[in-house]
Amino acid sequence: MARLVLLFLFMVYILNADIYENNCLKCHNKLPVSIDKYFYRYLLKYSSEVNVKKAMVNYLNNPKKDTTIMPEAFIKRFGIKKKTKLNEKQLKKAISIYWEKYKIFGKLK
Repeated sequence: MARLVLLFLFMVYILNADIYENNCLKCHNKLPVSIDKYFYRYLLKYSSEVNVKKAMVNYLNNPKKDTTIMPEAFIKRFGIKKKTKLNEKQLKKAISIYWEKYKIFGKLK
C-alpha cells in the first residue's frame, strides 16, 4: 500500500513538473537571461507571494510592454512574449512550481 501511495505521489510530481518544464523552461532556457532573474525582478517589484503570482498570471495572460518587469533593452532585443496557451489552472500550477523553486523565504540564514 505504501508503495502505491509513493508511486502516486511521484506521478503527480512528474505531471506537475512537466507543466513548468514543458511550458516555461523550454523557451526560457533559450534566452541569455536565466529564469531565476525574472523571479527576483518580480519579487523586488511585488514583494509577496500573492502579489508576485497575481502579477505573473496577469502578465502571462495579457503581455504588454507597460506591464513587463524586463528593462527596455531586453524588450527591444527579444520583444514581448506571446500570451500563454495554458489554461488558468495550468498557469497557476506552473507559477506555483516556479515560486517553490526560487523562493528565498525560509532559505535565508
